[in-house]
Amino acid sequence: MVDEPPANPALAEKIRSDRPHPARVWNALLGGKDNYAADREAADEIAKADPTIRRYAQQCREFLVRSVRYLAGEAGIRQFLDIGTGLPTELNTHEVAQSVAPESRVVYVDNDPLVLIHARALLTNTTPEGVTTYVDADVRDPETIIADAQNVLNFNEPIAVMLLGIFGHAAPEYATMRSILDRLMAAVPSGSYLVLLDGARTDDEVYIAAVARAAEVGHPYHLRTPEQLAECFAELEMVEPGMVPVNRWRPDPSDAGRDKPCNAYGGMGRKP
Repeated sequence: MVDEPPANPALAEKIRSDRPHPARVWNALLGGKDNYAADREAADEIAKADPTIRRYAQQCREFLVRSVRYLAGEAGIRQFLDIGTGLPTELNTHEVAQSVAPESRVVYVDNDPLVLIHARALLTNTTPEGVTTYVDADVRDPETIIADAQNVLNFNEPIAVMLLGIFGHAAPEYATMRSILDRLMAAVPSGSYLVLLDGARTDDEVYIAAVARAAEVGHPYHLRTPEQLAECFAELEMVEPGMVPVNRWRPDPSDAGRDKPCNAYGGMGRKP
């Protein structure tokens, strides 16, 4: 575990190891080591309210793996724009994509200093043909993301735009979320894909209580309804099975039906 703040005072001020941070709390829920005591304490409090939350985190990661395999395989996508990367863990986007299509080009986007430190060290090519890099930018500034990503990705060819779990933190208002998505998808050509995952407001009272507890311990998250998440694909061609609990999106046969439907919803759509 990371227990000491960075020695560089300026970096320490940016990282604020004394406060829980979304990427680090998520890392703690996944059982990672790139987090501080404040993050682990927040993760523990959330898990007290909903003991299934760590499995929830794993299900979201499994959705990433399955969706990238589909894109690099069946859909033939070779360019990925992964926004809100979070801290590297096992089976990151570039590792999955390049294992299927070695020439895949992946641009990660995040604006957390600790994430960027780890990105420099860990988010590197797994194949000689591929490209893996990162952009220091905020999801709420899509124009900067697009401008920087154009240095690596060809915006005349299809791109998979991935936003997994970030909007609940970054966009309290649904209208803001939709505006960001519209601007991102307007920049990519026909044949591109949107992959979206976010926590959903369901009738699971235990999960709702865990989200409320998360806000109390400094880790606020804004839920959308499944219907709102589905509306994000209004101008796209949804890939079956549509917007569903992430563990119901094309599950591996050995996992099908193993868990109850997850409170995170995910989906994928193709730009006509």
